Amino acid sequence: MLLPFRSTSRLLAAAALTALLAACSTPATRVVLLPQEDGSASAVVVRNAQGEQLLSQPYQRATVSRGSNAAPTLEQADPGQVRQENATLFSLMPPPIQHYTLYFNVGNTALTPESQQLLPQLLSAATARIGGDIVVIGHTDTQGAGPRNDQLSLRRAQEVRQMLVQQGFPPQRIEAAGRGERDLAVPTADEVDEPRNRRVTVEVR
Repeated sequence: MLLPFRSTSRLLAAAALTALLAACSTPATRVVLLPQEDGSASAVVVRNAQGEQLLSQPYQRATVSRGSNAAPTLEQADPGQVRQENATLFSLMPPPIQHYTLYFNVGNTALTPESQQLLPQLLSAATARIGGDIVVIGHTDTQGAGPRNDQLSLRRAQEVRQMLVQQGFPPQRIEAAGRGERDLAVPTADEVDEPRNRRVTVEVR
């Protein structure tokens, strides 16, 4: 069993991997902790009646021998070997999430010319994924009142969503939300005009 997966699509892939591994005639159950896509820390506990092991490092492997009365054993697996031995399983994993950032002119929902040129690339990446979806999150700089910026950030996200829908991407597969002044790309004081904060972040999943 290969763990963990963060998104829903990756959880579905994990279920498929587990089913395939269960069909193999191996003398033991093995759980391998895979690294997170973004490099963040993760962990999983493997437990049986005799004890447990915490897997907290990428490619740590816990093994429970079939019919054994012992607790799971823990070892550090070789990443290359894990991928080689489970090539078919790794081929079932969805591609990594792709990230895009689009920037806006001050105080409105008009994309900068450079960001407009990114839209075809973003759309091409999204349509290349079978069943893929898009998450659009709008942001503002710190100029203006908080409630106004919340509304502006949502309008920016919705504007990008509408552009993608007009280009033929299924609307039910695009999520749009606004974060206002929260999650600044460049931390600033209040009432600062910072172009890098006037943006939407887009995840193609």
